[in-house]
Amino acid sequence: MTSLPANRALTPHPEHPAPAVAGIAVAVAAHGSGGLQLDYHLAGDLAALRLPSPAAPVAPDRLWAHTCFEVFLRRGGEAYREYNFSPSGQWAGYAFAAYRQRLENVTLPAPHLEWQVAEGSLSLRVALPAEALPAGDGELLLALTTVVEQADGLLSYWALAHPAGKADFHHRDGFALAVPLALPDL
Repeated sequence: MTSLPANRALTPHPEHPAPAVAGIAVAVAAHGSGGLQLDYHLAGDLAALRLPSPAAPVAPDRLWAHTCFEVFLRRGGEAYREYNFSPSGQWAGYAFAAYRQRLENVTLPAPHLEWQVAEGSLSLRVALPAEALPAGDGELLLALTTVVEQADGLLSYWALAHPAGKADFHHRDGFALAVPLALPDL
């Protein structure tokens, strides 16, 4: 497994603060045959947050409307992929041909998720197989993001990098982490 330097701290979008969250960090590592491991860690007052539970699943296309960890992946060109991971245990994956141009009828490979909840922290380990990553030339670029829903329903948007203006995880400027990851031919 190849690790990148240290955890990456996400920051809230300035228009959407989350006072109950002390911080969110993500560690990224290559593993297996070209796969990717993401370790998310949210620290804060979990009682002040709305965390989806397995007993109350959300429509897969609406996971981002509640607390969830996310990753956007691009590898050259305009095409990219998005994965959402909910504390309910649900996940969703999407393929895009270009900015917000979603490809229909594309099924992405399932990630392996391991959730942990402790006093003041929510953690997730995600293992994405190589087939889940976008094909293409060039380095793998990631946009690491999180949506946090407060108990009152307000949302905050956390990212490694926020483009200027409103919160927009799909924006090209959000793909701020280059991962030195060689992918096998698929």
